Amino acid sequence: MQDHSKPFRLTIIAAAVALAASAHAQEAQTGAAKATSTEAPMQKVEVRGSAEAYDPRRDDTATKIVVNHEEIVKYGDNNVLDVLKRVPGVTVSGGGGRGGEIRMRGLGSGYTQILINGERAPAGFSIDSLAPDVIERIEVLRAATAEFSTQSIAGTINIVLKKAIKTAQRELKLGYGRGPDYSNPTANLQLSDRAGKLSWSLAANAIHQESARPSPALEQGYDAAGRSVLLRETTSYSATRFDALNISPRLNWNLEGGDTVTWQTFINVNRFRLNGTSDITTVYGAPAQYPHQWLPMTNDNQFFRTDLNWTHKLESGSKLDLKIGGVLGGLGNVTRRLAYNGATQTLDSKIDSKGTDRGFTSTGKYTNPLVENHALALGWDFGYNNRTDARLQRDASIAGQPAYLSDEHYKGRVLRFAGFAQDEWNVTPRWSVYLGMRWEGIFTRIEGNTFDTAHTRSSVWSPLMQTMYKLPGTKADQVRLALTRTYKAPDVQSLIPHRFLSLNNSSTEPDFMGNPDLKPELARGIDAAYEHFWDGGGMASISASTRQITDFTRQLTIFRDGRWVGLPSNFGNARTYGLELETKFPLKSLWAEAPALDLRASVSRNWSTVDSVAAPNNRLDQQTPVSATFGLDYKVGQLTTGASYAFKNGGQVRISANQLAYQSVRRDVDMYALWKFDPKNQLRVALANVLRQDFINSGSYFDQNGSVTRTSITPGRMVVRATMEMKF
Repeated sequence: MQDHSKPFRLTIIAAAVALAASAHAQEAQTGAAKATSTEAPMQKVEVRGSAEAYDPRRDDTATKIVVNHEEIVKYGDNNVLDVLKRVPGVTVSGGGGRGGEIRMRGLGSGYTQILINGERAPAGFSIDSLAPDVIERIEVLRAATAEFSTQSIAGTINIVLKKAIKTAQRELKLGYGRGPDYSNPTANLQLSDRAGKLSWSLAANAIHQESARPSPALEQGYDAAGRSVLLRETTSYSATRFDALNISPRLNWNLEGGDTVTWQTFINVNRFRLNGTSDITTVYGAPAQYPHQWLPMTNDNQFFRTDLNWTHKLESGSKLDLKIGGVLGGLGNVTRRLAYNGATQTLDSKIDSKGTDRGFTSTGKYTNPLVENHALALGWDFGYNNRTDARLQRDASIAGQPAYLSDEHYKGRVLRFAGFAQDEWNVTPRWSVYLGMRWEGIFTRIEGNTFDTAHTRSSVWSPLMQTMYKLPGTKADQVRLALTRTYKAPDVQSLIPHRFLSLNNSSTEPDFMGNPDLKPELARGIDAAYEHFWDGGGMASISASTRQITDFTRQLTIFRDGRWVGLPSNFGNARTYGLELETKFPLKSLWAEAPALDLRASVSRNWSTVDSVAAPNNRLDQQTPVSATFGLDYKVGQLTTGASYAFKNGGQVRISANQLAYQSVRRDVDMYALWKFDPKNQLRVALANVLRQDFINSGSYFDQNGSVTRTSITPGRMVVRATMEMKF
């Protein structure tokens, strides 16, 4: 792979250098002639101090898409995953509802870095329990920057929580969602005010959700000659209840000399309860070990984070930004597994799991404009996390089987330290360059009472370069190029060499076991884009990207000690490519007499190949080949309405020489209408998943003895939501 890719990399780098040199020469030759009329105003246009005039998508050297609060709450979502599925280039895995995975470039397995206020959430925190109303903005970074962790092979999504504002605010939102076997009342309170040099804000959100749905599955087996030897039909039904509370207080002091001190806390408490049943009918073939199951489960999760931030301005114009923070998280899970064979009980198992996360973080950044048109920054990022888990399993003596007792506990310590330097250089009024370097080291120690203590160490140097050039003779066209080195470190759960048992163990329902020998995945990336902007807020862009990944990780299924086991393993090298088109514009920008209609659309095409797996369909982690979004908003008088369509292609993926996975195509249509009664009261009505499309996924295992395929269906449903929004 290296031999074939080296000429390509050198060609790209050479082209970038040539473009930069050509641009600089052209600016130098024409600078004197244009200084009095053309270029001088452009230097003044770099007035990035005006919040109204500044557009990060257009003005930042580093590529960034910012989704503001108005866009976040537009459709009345109570789940941040539903917000992100409408963002260009972002897809959400799963069949809707809770538990999906956020992906950029269609890649899963943690390739997309998710941050809250610039920092990673601890293990166990469910991002889909974060209410959209407490979010100020969402930043989507397609290429890495040195200030954030470079564990972002696909990209970074930074969720910024609400901050204090300059004017007083009192707002209450009461909502209710309804669908087939689904109800979802919500309440949201926003308060903020100022008192001299002190400003404060409080955002609180409460969610209650009850849901029930069937989930049928079909398991089919064939022998080596292709004859059908197994057919099982599973009827599953689950009733769930979810309660969550988000609280985010913030205090901000403006001190003498321009210093500021900010204290922000985020509290998330949620409980998820499930009452599930599963009945397996074996039409022919070997019967399931536990054909009738009852699986009640309760999951409690608490997450507390607090940060203290001090910003100090020096007389030289430099600035020092220091932040310390603490994290405390708790997870409790109680699962019962009861099984029956007709009227005879065959299993009574109770699993009680508890985990805690305690952590400390410290970040600092020193910025100094050493030279005119430069913005130099140096900083560090330190974090320590201590996670403890205990798991007690009790199996009662039933049907002649002996009683079973398992008391396991393990502890994981993760120490992370990073240092970085970056500089944004405005070489000419049309050409800017961002250069960054980050070193990040991660040290992990895992110990338990059922396995040997494991130590892992990894460290990565990440040189980064991004550049933006505004084409001569126009104010609307610009090109971008980024060269990055990123990585993905294995999480603690993937490293623990403990086996978690499945109930009906098979090649399609294996046990899970961590792998302490996992190595980090390393990636070299290239991103390029052309962007066109026009008056009225319209834009169009085309971007291309590639990543070359070494030691990529894949979930393999093997037969060990008489049982099927799935474990993560490094699996060689892989490559991924992407092409993305995006546009958004008000119709009036093309036709002056057009109605007040805003349009937006995007299409992403992704490819990937894995060297160690034979074609076809040897894509990375069920990568989404094609995704697209289309949306429109229309305003007339007091009424604003709109609709959004999100498309995500599915298809088959070859995981290994013996494994296949499949996901169905997903199409989501959402609609909303907002009626403003007066400046303080408005009603928002929304429809989610109008098409009510089912989600289908399957997994297959095959070898010289034959094959087994398990296919499951998650039914789709439409939800109607109404929210009354009141300011007082």
